[in-house]
Amino acid sequence: MAGSFLTLLNSRPGSSRGLRLASGIVLFAYVATHLLNHAAGLVSLAAAESSREWFVAAWRSLPLTVVFYGALLVHIVLALTALHARRTLRMPPLEWGRIVLGLSVPFLLASHFAFTRLAHERFGLQDDYTRVVTTLWANDAGGRQMALMCIAWLHGCIGIHLVLRHRKGWRERFHLAFAAALLLPVLAGLGFLAMARELASSPAARAPGAPVGTAQAAQLAAAVDWITVSFGAALAFVLSSRLWRSWREQRRGLLVTLTYPSRTVAVPRGWSVLEASREHGIPHLSLCGGRARCSTCRVRVAGDPANCPPPSAQERRTLRRIGAPAGVRLACQLRPLGPVAVTPLLSASASWRAPRQTGVEREVGVLFVDLRRWTTLSERHLPHDLAYVLDRFFDVVGQAVREAGGVPNQFIGDSVMAIFGLDTDLATACRQALRAAHAIEAGIDAENERFRAELGQPLGFGIGLHAGRAVVGEVGWQETRTFTAVGDAVNTAARLQELCKSFDARLVVSQDVLDAAGVEAGSAPRHMLPLRGRRKSLALRALASARDLPAD
Repeated sequence: MAGSFLTLLNSRPGSSRGLRLASGIVLFAYVATHLLNHAAGLVSLAAAESSREWFVAAWRSLPLTVVFYGALLVHIVLALTALHARRTLRMPPLEWGRIVLGLSVPFLLASHFAFTRLAHERFGLQDDYTRVVTTLWANDAGGRQMALMCIAWLHGCIGIHLVLRHRKGWRERFHLAFAAALLLPVLAGLGFLAMARELASSPAARAPGAPVGTAQAAQLAAAVDWITVSFGAALAFVLSSRLWRSWREQRRGLLVTLTYPSRTVAVPRGWSVLEASREHGIPHLSLCGGRARCSTCRVRVAGDPANCPPPSAQERRTLRRIGAPAGVRLACQLRPLGPVAVTPLLSASASWRAPRQTGVEREVGVLFVDLRRWTTLSERHLPHDLAYVLDRFFDVVGQAVREAGGVPNQFIGDSVMAIFGLDTDLATACRQALRAAHAIEAGIDAENERFRAELGQPLGFGIGLHAGRAVVGEVGWQETRTFTAVGDAVNTAARLQELCKSFDARLVVSQDVLDAAGVEAGSAPRHMLPLRGRRKSLALRALASARDLPAD
């Protein structure tokens, strides 16, 4: 997990996104350790106080004080700057929630900061748990403190999820991260309540030390008002500045005309094409949320090339990865300087719903198995007999795939597609796929004794195996949606299954699968064949039987 953060930071050194991420990590670490400190109250007030001494010694040291308050200031400034830079406030609900929660933190934090850290630094008042818990409980039973803890923590958790949600390591450990994110604030709240109960039954609760003087309280209250008003004024300035900018651009005609296939819209110069689509309710795919981490928002651009700024390094990487032709850009990154015509290349209807696992790209093993001579069998037997044969075939394949660790996800006609590696690494996925091929062959051979007697002929079949990157999620229309994998790896596996006929083989497997699984192909010859739809030839092995390969 730490490696993911370092990779993200190193990929954008000095960028505003990198600074926001770095400052957010510092603040998240502060909140996490603060919550852990509160949770120690479940043991006892003394345990929490002992933990607080370590917490204070670390975070009130000069280096971490500079780092913490610097990160807090940078994070606030960058958040307001990003809010001002947004050309539209239409965004997914999760992003809206993150922004609203983040903007509420300074208002809740002002009082807590003033009567703890500021009171300690300016007046020498101790902010130990005896004083703090007693004071907070007397005011509103700790409601404000609880709200501050939960809002700050939730804001940080959403931010981390939005940054890491497309990374394989995060997806594999999300259940652990979610459990920790849910458990920590609950334990902190219970710790706070446990300390309040202990203080209520203890003489210490009635003698928390020297009280805050009237003059001191007035100064601290003034500090709270100053922090609240200052941040409120800054937020009001940003929002009013956005309104002023919009009004001025419309008044002066500083608008850019974007022509879509269905309509033409005018937006202020500086808006991205994706922002224009969202603002005007034009359906436009963007599975990564507009961060150039996918290409689903891609558009074909026509018009004066001078009206399109050159792509950024991040956009160039994404376009290069998909082999985008000239004239194709990412809508989330393109901010036209003048009139252009744009055509979204991936369609999204107004009723489009995001897949259950939107944008989950990972390395998987894909298996296709298809019955041979099915047309001949269909001509000779009644439909109910054929349904019986398919049912037995699907049962053999489904059971073999499940027992090997895969997911049989598509049963189409006389073919089955299975995915391996949804919860494992690629090497394990490939070994599972080979085990499934063995089990499928053994299962069909066993059933063929019955089919030969009942139908007059055995079932023939072909299996194709390949591995690579694919997007895994739900696709379909309205209620008719299915869980599947989409990508070149899937198409290639289907092509390999078709090659079983040409090679008169039961199994055609790519060398990529064998290499990942660490399996030797023995005497099976290696072929380099061009496949339909692929620019490069693929190394593969054709085997008369899956038993010619080791299953593990």
